[in-house]
Amino acid sequence: MLKLISTVQAYMKSEEGATAIEYGLIAAGIAVGISAIVFTFGDQLEALFQDAGTKIENAG
Repeated sequence: MLKLISTVQAYMKSEEGATAIEYGLIAAGIAVGISAIVFTFGDQLEALFQDAGTKIENAG
């Protein structure tokens, strides 16, 4: 019984789970940043790639 209590106490003091949560928050922040950039510059990027594709088609 004492071993079970000490195991539970050790688990509660462990900070390994906090690292996974931090990585999850970082990944979520990066995803939000990418989404914001794509939403803001999406039309310009689409026009850029269409222009490049048109130039490649006309060059060949």
